[in-house]
Amino acid sequence: MTPNTNSHICPICESADGSEFYQDGHRDYFRCQTCDLVFVHSAQFLSAEDEKARYDLHRNSPDDQGYRRFLSRVFIPIQRLLAPGSCGLDFGSGPGPTLSRMFEEAGHSMAIYDHFYARNPSVLEKQYDFITATEVMEHLHNPKKELDRLWACLKPGARLGIMTKLVLDREAFARWHYKNDPTHVCFFSRSTFEWLAARWQAELTFAGKDVILFYKKNQEL
Repeated sequence: MTPNTNSHICPICESADGSEFYQDGHRDYFRCQTCDLVFVHSAQFLSAEDEKARYDLHRNSPDDQGYRRFLSRVFIPIQRLLAPGSCGLDFGSGPGPTLSRMFEEAGHSMAIYDHFYARNPSVLEKQYDFITATEVMEHLHNPKKELDRLWACLKPGARLGIMTKLVLDREAFARWHYKNDPTHVCFFSRSTFEWLAARWQAELTFAGKDVILFYKKNQEL
């Protein structure tokens, strides 16, 4: 999880053309001119202890119907594409795994992984019919490593479902509450996901304003 200490190196495409994008008095944000990722200066990341303390405040639960409705934004578009009895992984499941429960209730088998709450590296050595990552991309200190690892965990013909809010422009970013969470350190745009799809030779679908679906083709070109 050790980030690159050069603030101008993009943590997704590793290009060195990150330019100053925004400052808010607390953190410095850079925007990559290659893949369009907005990212925080690595020196301004929280410590692991402080980061976990923030997550410990979350009260998400599989018994919370409101939380289930929130997760249904990614659950529904993926579920309708899956074969019965598919095998999935929920990456970044958090302290109260819920999306995995929803897929299990729909007849699928699930594994979970979370850096703080379910750190079982063995599940990242297997392959799956689908992987979900809801509200986790923005927390990753080394998103290239984590995304490439998830992509390698997908079988040919599998799907990766991501939910994260998308960057628009600098004016909107200045007003954006999403950037104010100190655990949020990288912010994706549509262009960033399009760059990833081209790199992976994947099919890409935006299934809502904050839901992104990748399809791993059966035969890579």
